[in-house]
Amino acid sequence: MAKSTLLTRRKFLIAGGLVGGGLAVAYAFGGNDVPDRAPYASTAGTNEFTLNAWVKISSNGNISVAISQAEMGQGIHTALCMLVAEELEVDVAGITPEQAPIDAVYANFTIIQDSLPFGDGHHRGEETAGAWAMKKVGALLGIQATGGSTSVRNFWLPMQQAGATARQMLIQAAADRWSVPASECYAKAGKIIHDSSDNSASYGELAQAASKLDIPEEVSLKQPSERRVIGYSQQRIDIPAKVTGEAEFGVDVSLPDMVYAAVKICPTFGGTVKHWDESKIGNMPGVLKAVKLENAVAVVANSFWRAKQAVEQLPVTFDDTINSSLSTDGIFNEFEEQLKLDDGRSYAEEGDAKSVLSNSGASKSTATYKVPFLAHACMEPMNCTAIVTDTSVEVWTPNQSNTLISWIAQEIAEVDAENVSVHNTYLGGGFGRKVETDCVSMTLNFAKAFKGRPVKLIWTRENDMQHDMYRPAALAKFEATLDSQGRVQAWHNKVASPSISRAFVQRMLPFAGADMPDNTTVEGAADIPYEFPHKLMEHFPTPVQVPIGYWRSVGHSYNAFFTECFMDELAAKAEIDPIEFRRLHLSDSKDFLAVLNRLEKESNWKEPAADGHFRGIALHESFGSIVGQVVEISVSPDKEITLHKVTCVIDCGEVLNLMV
Repeated sequence: MAKSTLLTRRKFLIAGGLVGGGLAVAYAFGGNDVPDRAPYASTAGTNEFTLNAWVKISSNGNISVAISQAEMGQGIHTALCMLVAEELEVDVAGITPEQAPIDAVYANFTIIQDSLPFGDGHHRGEETAGAWAMKKVGALLGIQATGGSTSVRNFWLPMQQAGATARQMLIQAAADRWSVPASECYAKAGKIIHDSSDNSASYGELAQAASKLDIPEEVSLKQPSERRVIGYSQQRIDIPAKVTGEAEFGVDVSLPDMVYAAVKICPTFGGTVKHWDESKIGNMPGVLKAVKLENAVAVVANSFWRAKQAVEQLPVTFDDTINSSLSTDGIFNEFEEQLKLDDGRSYAEEGDAKSVLSNSGASKSTATYKVPFLAHACMEPMNCTAIVTDTSVEVWTPNQSNTLISWIAQEIAEVDAENVSVHNTYLGGGFGRKVETDCVSMTLNFAKAFKGRPVKLIWTRENDMQHDMYRPAALAKFEATLDSQGRVQAWHNKVASPSISRAFVQRMLPFAGADMPDNTTVEGAADIPYEFPHKLMEHFPTPVQVPIGYWRSVGHSYNAFFTECFMDELAAKAEIDPIEFRRLHLSDSKDFLAVLNRLEKESNWKEPAADGHFRGIALHESFGSIVGQVVEISVSPDKEITLHKVTCVIDCGEVLNLMV
């Protein structure tokens, strides 16, 4: 393995040791120094000048902004460019988003911080020692990653500061040119103007001089009342190219002399290839070679269609005995057995719920809920294109972490980090699936067999659905008891499921410790806003043979369902209106109450539903946004459900793009 790879992995291991060992070490991995412009300067072409790590301006006035986050339909290119545009005094349409180079300055430390249970809920703040430590770990790792609704939260301030820093440097360059105080100059619409003369200069005219100035350590940001971009409606800058077909997704990548790979993967998790007979496809048109991996065989041909046709006819025998008896019933039986044990990891504990519930007798309410494994089912199936030579690797792939792709490329091709190039295309959906590196690893291994020639691997939809990293199945059991006023006196929630973060870390680092806390598994259960005198939430980590991974809203996707269903059951037992029942348990949560009250009004909750119509309500916080919904349905005599209306109220904090 290349030396630079070992260094990177060592950093990951150090951080993993801090996390897995439960340590919060007060050690500064880095200060608050102004990020150097060097990483972005390495991308500058002729007559392009870099002002800081994010902003680059050409002599003709074109403005580029380094974006380290993947655009997978969520509009992040527009959002981050808006933050720069606001402070740089230009229109969003005048900025071109550009893929940031791989460098620690572009790290998403929030995604690391959120993965462990050291915060106190996004909406309530995260100023804990553990949260601070995880920020430092994230900075140490320097991982560029998109996910967990962290992109805007992580980069709001850095992108604003980038725009403000560039503006101040342009003002200083103009002031130096005109021999006037910088305080007499201001920026407007891509120009610097001298307040008391007719002097003005475009950003393009000033860019070279500004790029030679020191980056200021402190800048003043606009007051909210001065904003003209943030908080207003802005058009998505990626839409025109997507409409015209100019946008390049991973499946669109086309390179000279490219060959194509299609793959047949063992249908049983953990299975391996025993035998294959390449002679059976040797005479098929366009077929170049079959390449074997531990669990799959690929056929490489001069078109994807020919590769797909050949791999479907390729005789392959798999050793699939390892998990051949695996079943859904067996997995949920294991969950049941785990919940019987008294060794769950506690994530939220107040009072003594177990003692109160053990003495509650017949007044205790119980409920059990379960959810299945779910596939990501992205519109764009997994794909990757790579060129491997003896000394370098170049990769084109829709992915959610260029850093992880680079690490994998270094390891498989055995080259140094500086000889790896990763091109992140648009993603036709990601949802957590494209932070995984399985398809990339396959492609790199196939490309090693065709040194110097681009190899493009596309998974079929069948590959994609059968070999996903699935949202975990989960089983939840609840116990609660009510007091004489119908309030919850004690609440105990036990959830059995595999740990997502543990599974992901062990895929990336098989030698990492197996035991680690995992906020992603219990989010939406451990941090519920409802106030109970006695509350206990426990997770029972239950490894399964099914590969699991991050999926859309991760733990929230099932814990919100579990919690809100049980709240409804308790409201029914207490014979209290479901909204009023929630209100009874939110006296100290003004922001949740505000959403609930507005939802009650907007949905006309107090007005009787139409005959045959039924309404349900749910309230939940996920990734910093509180969402309340009322759904109105009807059920026909043959039990067909018709959805009539959904009323939704959201408190997402400060709005960046109004999108109206």
